[in-house]
Amino acid sequence: MFVPCGSSAAPDFEGFTLLLPAVSVGNVGQLAVDLVIFTLGMPKVGYFYTDCLVPMVGNNPYATAEENSTELSINAEVYSLPSKKLVVLQIRSPFVKNKYRSFCQTLLSWVKSSRCAKVILLSSSHAYQRDDQQLHGTPLRYLLSPAIQKTAGDLMQRLNWKEMEKVAAYPGVNDADMVLRIPGGGITTLLFNESCSNGIQMAVLVKFCSEGDNIPDALALVNYLNEWLQLIKSEQNSDVPATPSQWKIPHSWRLLFGSGLPPALY
Repeated sequence: MFVPCGSSAAPDFEGFTLLLPAVSVGNVGQLAVDLVIFTLGMPKVGYFYTDCLVPMVGNNPYATAEENSTELSINAEVYSLPSKKLVVLQIRSPFVKNKYRSFCQTLLSWVKSSRCAKVILLSSSHAYQRDDQQLHGTPLRYLLSPAIQKTAGDLMQRLNWKEMEKVAAYPGVNDADMVLRIPGGGITTLLFNESCSNGIQMAVLVKFCSEGDNIPDALALVNYLNEWLQLIKSEQNSDVPATPSQWKIPHSWRLLFGSGLPPALY
């Protein structure tokens, strides 16, 4: 359930694009969403109240000055930028066991009631579990629900993007039965299937990766998104998508791997 900040009325998201991450391998989707929020300077407009996520509270990850460094953030917050018709749901904690479907249903109910135009899910998948056909070409893939095929399908072809391949349900036993699998993708497959069943316009962008320093993966995924949405443009040429250096990295990322080595060691 969406709860607006303070006592203000709920903002109007009709016709907006909802962007959110899957809690997936390397936290790539969440890092990519961080880049979008911080680079565009998106203000927080509320939070998503749910019992499906592990409770969490922390400092403002997008603090830029001492004045806003003491603001608190929680596990699911909503940011909006009306000028770009963009609303972002950032998820910062893992899901409670057996609450995946409940979260998907609550989220899609909100999407319908707020009349968002489409949903874009940023996700990732284990690189080591790729099928043979997925080893070729780019490590980026996309999925489109039937409801968004007409409006976005041709564009994906023009961008020369690769659709996520289906794999054999029982490799070596029955290669004719093909299914969609995104290992390490968290709720990605479930949310996509639920969106297809409910007629929701959803696109999923996936990056194959491994656990470790996933900042390069996040930059690759957010640039992939930017090829489509054109959220920011190149400083030299407004018709050219942005380069990785144009995305602003939140100061909180300096603590991604903890603090530095204690001087006492030396």
